[in-house]
Amino acid sequence: MSGKRVSFHTLGCKLNFSESSTLAREFERGGYHRVEPSEATDVAVINSCSVTEHADKKCRNIIRKIHRRNPNAIIAVTGCYAQLKPEAIAEIEGVDIVLGNNDKGDLYKRVIELQKHDRAEVYSCPVEQLTRFFAAYSSGDRTRSFLKVQDGCDYKCAYCTIHYARGASRNMPIADIVREAEEIAAAGQKEIVITGVNTGDFGRTTGEKFIDLLRALNDVQGIERYRISSIEPNLITDEIIEFCASSPKFVPHFHIPLQSGSTRILGLMRRRYTAERYRERIAKIRDLMPDAFLGVDVIVGFPGEGEQEFMETYHLLEEVGASFLHIFPFSERPGTPAVTMPDKVQSSIATERVSRLEELSDRLHRAFSERYLGTERTVLFESTDHDGMMYGYTDNYLRVVAPYDSRYINTICTVLLDSFDSDGNIRSKIVG
Repeated sequence: MSGKRVSFHTLGCKLNFSESSTLAREFERGGYHRVEPSEATDVAVINSCSVTEHADKKCRNIIRKIHRRNPNAIIAVTGCYAQLKPEAIAEIEGVDIVLGNNDKGDLYKRVIELQKHDRAEVYSCPVEQLTRFFAAYSSGDRTRSFLKVQDGCDYKCAYCTIHYARGASRNMPIADIVREAEEIAAAGQKEIVITGVNTGDFGRTTGEKFIDLLRALNDVQGIERYRISSIEPNLITDEIIEFCASSPKFVPHFHIPLQSGSTRILGLMRRRYTAERYRERIAKIRDLMPDAFLGVDVIVGFPGEGEQEFMETYHLLEEVGASFLHIFPFSERPGTPAVTMPDKVQSSIATERVSRLEELSDRLHRAFSERYLGTERTVLFESTDHDGMMYGYTDNYLRVVAPYDSRYINTICTVLLDSFDSDGNIRSKIVG
């Protein structure tokens, strides 16, 4: 198999990105050459998402496009859509192998053993048997790595299929995760993004605590920055906030899903907090880390959301000073309680509300960014040369641009934030 080409098409979350990168390393060790998704290939791996119907449709379209371009390539599909609808994927022309999330770690082995048949081979299991933990971290970026620390979710929110696709909350021991962080440091990467399905629920299978994982990672030599990719409002404790505020390695950047600013809608969604609890958690962060960037997930058009409930969401986002919004129009997922709920929101109304939140997000992000013009922040510059310019992120997640200088690549620099460019990035001058 030496010298063959493999491409990866990753949909969805940072967790999928870390898993695809780990699978790619296994193919590379086996003699494969990784190529870009648009290039000709011998093996195409699609790591799918199923958070919305749009994600499912995107996966199907990618499969068909790959098969048209590479009619003789092996097409392997894994991930959440493959877990939920393996037989439907197996019926798509060109697909050779389908692996649910329990078998994702066996993908390389299954591909090299594959015998071509008229129909795809399917490796899948019921959700209650999703118990394996596929350890993963990304390595394609010279500066930053996504480190998987947790998988699965026990929450069963009314709109969500992730607990069906990923199984129960589980993790590997802190000691094993620390060893992976040390591998990342040895490869020269300076920043780790801590990822999972329900990251703050870490410890279900080992009896450990998320705060203990953060403390252990903080001691890894060579890693200068940590970000927590996403954490539920009910799981971000005072202890976690206080630790992040006191650690020079954990940056002032949080991604905390809201979904709705209406406590009534949150109850229908089966979320585990109220609007007031969300407000109080953000106030705690603002008190200890006033410069913190706050990314927020919001669902628009959930059944029962009237104009009043939408405006409660709108005003709460303004009040807490969200820095950026990830906005999702409600998507019915088969088998979830939300499908049978009354008081559906017309798609035209949901679309209009999405537009209003997009305008709000732009305004809030601009206001957050403007606060730091004329100030100094630390930046980790990335390796790519973009037409003589280099880019990076401040500790509080502002995207910065400066003239390319190889001396500053993959180093933490202090910069003076100057002005916006035409793309909304902040021009900067290196001062230390």
